[in-house]
Amino acid sequence: MGEKVVAGTFDLSDRHQYRIKLRQCLDGLGRLLEEQRFDRPKNLMGLEIELNLAGPDGMPRMMNAEVLERIASRDFQTELAMFNLEVNIAPHRLGGRVLDRLAEELRTGLAYAHRKANEVDAGIVMIGILPTLSRHDLVSANLSAVDRYALLNEQIVAARGESFALDIEGVERLTCTSGSIAPEAGSIAPEAACTSVQLHLQVTPGKFADVWNAAQAVAAAQVAVGANAPFLFGRELWRESRPPLFLQSTDTRPPELQAQGVRPRTWFGERWISSAYELFEENLRYFPALIPLCEDEDPQRVLDVGGVPQLAELALHNGTVYRWNRPVYGIAEGVPHLRVENRVLPAGPTVTDVIANAAFYYGVVRALAEETRPVWSRLPFDAAARNFDTACRYGIEARLEWPRRGRYGGMTKVAAVDLVREELLPLAAAGLDAWGVEPADRDLYLGVIEERCRRRVNGASWQAATYHRALERGLERDAALAATTRRYCELMHAGEPVHMWPVGLPEPALPLG
Repeated sequence: MGEKVVAGTFDLSDRHQYRIKLRQCLDGLGRLLEEQRFDRPKNLMGLEIELNLAGPDGMPRMMNAEVLERIASRDFQTELAMFNLEVNIAPHRLGGRVLDRLAEELRTGLAYAHRKANEVDAGIVMIGILPTLSRHDLVSANLSAVDRYALLNEQIVAARGESFALDIEGVERLTCTSGSIAPEAGSIAPEAACTSVQLHLQVTPGKFADVWNAAQAVAAAQVAVGANAPFLFGRELWRESRPPLFLQSTDTRPPELQAQGVRPRTWFGERWISSAYELFEENLRYFPALIPLCEDEDPQRVLDVGGVPQLAELALHNGTVYRWNRPVYGIAEGVPHLRVENRVLPAGPTVTDVIANAAFYYGVVRALAEETRPVWSRLPFDAAARNFDTACRYGIEARLEWPRRGRYGGMTKVAAVDLVREELLPLAAAGLDAWGVEPADRDLYLGVIEERCRRRVNGASWQAATYHRALERGLERDAALAATTRRYCELMHAGEPVHMWPVGLPEPALPLG
């Protein structure tokens, strides 16, 4: 939802006109594809990271406006809630020492932002869900003072027609029924707890379907090795609790429509595809408009005179359908392009971990997309969707369904860490080689993923283990979560990857003398 919108109200004619404009945009997209107007391969990737603000006590700070004023950089922007920021890294060409360059840019930018946040008693935290968030933090009053967020909140709440319910059962259960620890939400504010990394890859129309299918197939493996969100509202839930929280906090379907099988706006999908057009068309066919704002542009007229249409309505609508691998239409230097936006990963724990996750993704997707017998021809889509849920629930300990290697094929269940080490990491290495990434970068960052698998450690497992150590030392639940968060922040800023972090809290200092 990065588009500039202003708060306002809509009537029936607005929605009717918007539906017409959406269809015109889709026709314009189809014509662009037919006329082969899209950009040539440039091997471009992009990176966005959503961040939290927390104080020295580990508690959230509702002050993104003050922090952004001090940062004073267009690389940093507001996000949904006042304790959120987002950093955007300019597109880079995949190849050479790109991974080390990205790491250095991130370290420099985040260190600067952290220093500026310190000026107002806050700090930058890269984590999937801040463990110290309470239900009182995630209310509409704490949404960022930006029109587009107010409008999105208003329209999603109106579409649902009743309060949102949260019900997630993992190690413990978070439920909104009588006697629960979290009330039914009257806004989409709980969505703000979910802070993620978005990986963009510009692709040609001819390669789009293969890249998207590959990204869907490995989404579970990404989550298994990268999970970093085991806590919400003081409860230990799934190892990656963002997906169920995001789904429920943006769900425009009342229970009756859920029972009928109506699709949620936060969606893994339901089939492999053969073109990018199919995803944009599905978004129009299945999901009503939330923000029916129309521009004056006539896409066909723009195309008739040799121009490139903005397709603003299509882009706006597309941004309100939360696929875990999302299609994106964009224009750069007057030329249209398509991107796959991978949204499955949580933020953090460290810059090294983020770049390692990116290296794994870009490498394995390149290799899988070029296989002569692609994995999605052997992996049922339903199995890929089940794998995604399983990885979110169990993280590094997940067991996934995967096609057997060898002559007879079929499916088997395999530990995610074994699948990654034995099959996906070699593919990722080959993919990075194909991108032209330097072997030193390749080995360094894929080595981080291998070590996580070997030690069975990721951000989520470290958080959970440290929290339980704190409980064993006699801390109450809230104090243990705050202590875990403070220790996480300390190690995050130290910069060693999470598989090297010592589990538990440091021993209290002995009194002098």
